[in-house]
Amino acid sequence: RILHIASDAGAMDRLAEALAFFHPEIACLTLPAWDCLPYDRVSPNPMVVSQRMDTLTRLADEGADAGDGGIVLTTVNAALQRLPARATLAGARFAVTTGEPLDREALIAFLDRNGYNRAGTVMEPGEYAPRGGLIDLYPAGYAAPVRVDLFGDEVESLRAFDPLSQRG
Repeated sequence: RILHIASDAGAMDRLAEALAFFHPEIACLTLPAWDCLPYDRVSPNPMVVSQRMDTLTRLADEGADAGDGGIVLTTVNAALQRLPARATLAGARFAVTTGEPLDREALIAFLDRNGYNRAGTVMEPGEYAPRGGLIDLYPAGYAAPVRVDLFGDEVESLRAFDPLSQRG
């Protein structure tokens, strides 16, 4: 795996776009810097948190000897910021598969443990909303939230939906 440290977020985004155009099969992960200062009164943008956690979790799950190659793009500011230990992120995934049984309470406990916020309606990354036979959640690294449709204890369907209209 290659690490490229760009001078700023704009340069990182331009390189990611160029890689996607010229070499679309290469695995490219981006690690943006926090968009606020520590101890600031505002929280980081949920999209930045989502992208950082997705990248860090993928890297932790692959291990140091990942042989699939690829590139990690980051910025100088992000490279200087502290990161959680690999052991903290390793295995921090919860698999949900269509046609398989799902322990609803275990999923909700996992989401609570991993910093997801319970909401009435899911609008941004890091939120989840259990409602009857449905569980809406916006996982880290996803472009849209996901609706888990349960039939009893079995996952009947998984589908992306629009957070503004709440329709899939």
